[in-house]
Amino acid sequence: MEEIKKTHYRSHTCGELNINHLGEYVRLAGWVYKVRNLGGMTFITLRDHYGITQVIIPNNASKKVIENVGKLRPESVVFVEGVVMNRGKDKNLEISTGEIEVECKQIEIDSIVENLPFPLDDNPNEELRLKYRFLDLRKQRLHRNIVFRAKLLHEIRVLMSGFGFTEIQTPILTVSSPEGARDYLVPSRLHPGKFYALPQAPQQYKQLLMCSGFDKYYQIAPCFRDENARADRSPGEFYQLDIEMAYVGQEDVFRFVENFFNELNERISDRKIKEFPFPRIKYYDSMNWYGNDKPDLRFDMKIQDVTDVFTNTEFNAFKQNTVKGKTIKGLVAEGCADRPRSFYDKLEKVAKKYGARGLAHITFGTDGEIKSPIKKFLSDAELESLKAKTGLTNGDSLILCAGDWQVVCKSMGVVRADLANKLDLIDHSELAYCWIVDFPLFEYDQENEKIDFSHNPFSMPQGGLEALNTKDPLEILAYQYDIVCNGYELSSGAIRNHRPDIMYKAFEIAGYNKEQVDKEFGHMISAFKFGAPPHGGLAPGIDRIAMIYSDEPNIREVIAFPMNQKAQELMMGAPSYVEQKQLDELSLSIDIKE
Repeated sequence: MEEIKKTHYRSHTCGELNINHLGEYVRLAGWVYKVRNLGGMTFITLRDHYGITQVIIPNNASKKVIENVGKLRPESVVFVEGVVMNRGKDKNLEISTGEIEVECKQIEIDSIVENLPFPLDDNPNEELRLKYRFLDLRKQRLHRNIVFRAKLLHEIRVLMSGFGFTEIQTPILTVSSPEGARDYLVPSRLHPGKFYALPQAPQQYKQLLMCSGFDKYYQIAPCFRDENARADRSPGEFYQLDIEMAYVGQEDVFRFVENFFNELNERISDRKIKEFPFPRIKYYDSMNWYGNDKPDLRFDMKIQDVTDVFTNTEFNAFKQNTVKGKTIKGLVAEGCADRPRSFYDKLEKVAKKYGARGLAHITFGTDGEIKSPIKKFLSDAELESLKAKTGLTNGDSLILCAGDWQVVCKSMGVVRADLANKLDLIDHSELAYCWIVDFPLFEYDQENEKIDFSHNPFSMPQGGLEALNTKDPLEILAYQYDIVCNGYELSSGAIRNHRPDIMYKAFEIAGYNKEQVDKEFGHMISAFKFGAPPHGGLAPGIDRIAMIYSDEPNIREVIAFPMNQKAQELMMGAPSYVEQKQLDELSLSIDIKE
């Protein structure tokens, strides 16, 4: 099958011509990227989806050609006819058409741009970019990202089919569910007072498909969540590779996913996967070692617990923490002993944003001299013990943080990431995948003073019904996992709770009675009562995968028409007010609270 590029308006694309086309008469169509006048000669850089071609207007060009060239403005659409010439010593080997240029014989202007809201070479504020997204998408980097995303989706479908998965579409208009984020609701005209919900994920449908006899399901699924934006999360809608498999355990899921990502990487990238199979890290170990449950493993810096070093300390700030059963953690900054005080002050500022009361630092000079604002409070034995326990050597420094375990972990996690960037420790050619496992099934909800599910209520508890009946709920672990790459969570997943007796008991611990469970999840319970296989899956985010492979820091750079931070689609003007007639048809009235 040959791609159709030749059309009524062009014989070749702007990324197609090369030295083999010399002397040919060609017709090009595209946008005027640049117009330059050099030594009486005019050069036009013409751009289309495929690339750019240099067009030269010779001194002896016709009067009509010269008149039309004089009218050109950046981003005007033109049709050019001419002869392919050799650029000689002026060739540009950084582009595919860099050895040639087209000597213009005719030029036709199809549309002239008067005033652009911003030059395409400029980088205006994001609001302006999103309002004129159709212009923003003409930028080479952004255009390349969207084309890459299309290739990513194609290769995913090829692989999933090859692995024996069946692609099935699940409903977009579904029922509101109490778990998860806020729903986007759609009022029903035919059933006044009732609402559909746009799916936050096809979670229940894909589990019901496993009960329907399908062995392996997948879908490139649109998902909708009314939640706030982040750099790695777009508000409103996103796409995920939704996966579910029957008759699998946790390691079966891991083995498939590892092979899938390994083969996908070979098809779409030349980047290397740091470790295969992917490391398995327990949730609490990840928190202790990296300060979060989505560690960036492209660098090896680990947070270390040094609480026991200060059991009998005379340093009051640390003593108060050890007496109260709190935590003291340390982080080795290799080769940083000669850094100025301002270096450590900036790290402390980062830590304080995440709740830390402060940081302490100790430098171990290359000559063995130890310096620190807290040195006078520490014994020689404590200093030697810190050095031995953390493995630091002369020339390194040690950063310390004390307080509540969760706050210390989180604060040191962001300090670790900040240090990696400051010290240039990250290899951007690597993909460091890992699994985070052994999440707690339950957590204590401080606000409502009750035990609740920590994440997915449909996860199978480790130990099954016996664990629910005999163990402290806060000690029960789930067959729940996250897959992480380069510090980003690509997906959560789980082996599902497919047994009605275990599901009723788990919800009972979380404060739901049988009637509530039947009301909210009766369709699931009913299906499980008619024979449900053990099953599990996950749903890696398409947007995040594209963001990582495109090496973009912001997820909106890999989405064609994203919302802004306030969940507004500025180009089309969504959300918008609607006419009263539409509200009346839906039996709705609006009461906007001040």
